[in-house]
Amino acid sequence: MTTFALIGAGPGLGLATARRFGVAGHAVALIARNAERLEEMTAELARHDIQARGFTADVLDIESLDAALYTATKDLGPIEILQYSPVPRADFMKPVLDTRADDLDTPLAFSVKGPVTAVNAVLPGMRKLGRGTVLFVNGSSAARPNPNVAGTSIAFAAESAYARMLHDTLTPENIHAAQLIIPGAIRPDAEHSSPDVLAQRLYDIHQQRDGFRHYAEPLPD
Repeated sequence: MTTFALIGAGPGLGLATARRFGVAGHAVALIARNAERLEEMTAELARHDIQARGFTADVLDIESLDAALYTATKDLGPIEILQYSPVPRADFMKPVLDTRADDLDTPLAFSVKGPVTAVNAVLPGMRKLGRGTVLFVNGSSAARPNPNVAGTSIAFAAESAYARMLHDTLTPENIHAAQLIIPGAIRPDAEHSSPDVLAQRLYDIHQQRDGFRHYAEPLPD
């Protein structure tokens, strides 16, 4: 059994994706800051006979993130699939003309240092397995910068560049890095962006391994 590690585990998309990969036979490592929420998600997955454990970490604390991934590998088995999808904070969303240099420190740590830490933690195990998938989940500003949310737009652009370089560099090693852009809100009643539909889409990206950037639905004009 190999492990699906979810960074930014939450009750919507995170739980749906954990369930989808768990049903496929992977152990599930849930990584987030909220220990109580992790316990609730672990209990919910157990009701579906999915082996899951929660690991408390903050993506802004790279030591805690590295330790969580190390412990997850030790407890559950090698990480074959890594999903990086924490939700950006509201204070990343300042307009571009109100954004100062210091305002970018935390968004860049969140969207660049966090993923780099996570990938460096799991890559040796993927290489040993001879396969792996790294899934990045972002909003529309990763593909189309939005001046109303400058911090996230800048940080997502940097994350996208890193993810694309991973895709180009690791494909020959059978390690697939891909990005899913979700333009709209994630809602249970959304045709293309409900948690279950998006979870299946992420699983399909992992299975089909075709290309880098994918869209849940077309970007609005």
